[in-house]
Amino acid sequence: MKEQSDRHFSGILLRVLPAPLRERLSAGRGDAHKRELVKGSLVSFLLKAFGMVLGYAFTMLITRTYGAHTMGVFTLFITVLNIVSIVGRLGFDTALLKFIAEYSSRDRMDLARDVYLKSIKAIIPFGLCLSLLLYLASPHIAARLFGKGYLGPYFQMASFVVVPFSLLFINAESLRGLKKIKEYSFVQDMAISLLATALLALSFLFTREVLMPFVVYLVSVFGAFALSLFLWLRRIPPVPGHTGEKVELKAVLHVSLPILVSGSLYLFMGWVDKIILGIYASESDVGIYNIALKVSTLTSLSLLAVNSIAAPKFAQCYGSGDTEGLRTIAQQSTRLIFWSSVPVLALFFFFPSFTLGLFGMEFRAGAPALLLLTFGQFINAVSGSVGYLLQMTGRQKVFQNVMLLTVIINLTLNLTLVPRYGLNGAAFATMCSVILLNAIPFFLIRFYYGFFTFSPAVVFNLKKRR
Repeated sequence: MKEQSDRHFSGILLRVLPAPLRERLSAGRGDAHKRELVKGSLVSFLLKAFGMVLGYAFTMLITRTYGAHTMGVFTLFITVLNIVSIVGRLGFDTALLKFIAEYSSRDRMDLARDVYLKSIKAIIPFGLCLSLLLYLASPHIAARLFGKGYLGPYFQMASFVVVPFSLLFINAESLRGLKKIKEYSFVQDMAISLLATALLALSFLFTREVLMPFVVYLVSVFGAFALSLFLWLRRIPPVPGHTGEKVELKAVLHVSLPILVSGSLYLFMGWVDKIILGIYASESDVGIYNIALKVSTLTSLSLLAVNSIAAPKFAQCYGSGDTEGLRTIAQQSTRLIFWSSVPVLALFFFFPSFTLGLFGMEFRAGAPALLLLTFGQFINAVSGSVGYLLQMTGRQKVFQNVMLLTVIINLTLNLTLVPRYGLNGAAFATMCSVILLNAIPFFLIRFYYGFFTFSPAVVFNLKKRR
């Protein structure tokens, strides 16, 4: 039944794609790895695309009702929540993806359950401490870091959902480790946006108080977390099927802590531009830049979709010593990403002002920034799943070092360019950092495993044409 359902989702998406793109994507479905990669990627793409549409709908409700200033405040609110949340997860989300994928491939669901429970017991008390710390420190963060004391209450609101927001990602990545891609994609990419958009639109019947976007987002986080917990409990057996062997927390931390550092650095790099803009520019500039950044990430939607299924398969192939399978998955996933990114890239390059104008005329000022950000995201997409490939194959510390170098360069560029060039300086810094973050792992994978993730013969189907 599940297989028929997944085929149905895949068939829907294949039918709506242009014929040339559909033929290229379908051409890679000859063996088991390729079939699973294409099926999982298409299902994830459909759900992620719908989730992204909902996210843009929520954003447009804010921008068209409250303007760029409120959008800027909301962006900083989300920034603080994400930064604290990723620290609160301690890297267990990606570590659980790796461990649960390996254990499920060995039919050891007892170990998957054990590693999940140990992670939860570590995350909850740590997250509660972070929540309290954020609540107490919010006035100081707002006044001393941003120089805008009125942001303090918004940051305090974010402190109330640090724990459920962190656990939402834990449950989502655990489902992903089991290759439950529909559940993972819905929880990770749709649940909050769906609830927030519906609640905000409904609230307009009663009030247009400026706090409503923040309140409905907090309520949506709790709702999405409850759903993620329900879906996870449905998939994991309540009673272990084996006895004796247990997972040591130390072994999990050995993997999770380097991932925590990498994830924290990645998040910092993703939000440092907004933080520096918040310090040197107006809330309106932050709002316009954030919209340009959100739009540009449409280019990498296929990358996120393919990663949904590619990451657990990397872990499985690495655990079983299947280097050829690793190469096949990496190159075929890059092929999927490349051909599904090209149409979006062309749209943003030729119509940047029109695209941003959909959010309001004042957002057209971000057109140059959108061009820069889109190019960076295109390089991100065509490089393939390089970051996950390193982290799922025991090279998490290597990727951590790459992240550290990239963040240093990103911070230097932002501090140099933002005070002088504003949001365009932030966009240029982000573009350079994204390119660097993909180029280094791209060549490291060739060094460690003997292949490039981007293969012209695979991407352009040259072997078949001969």
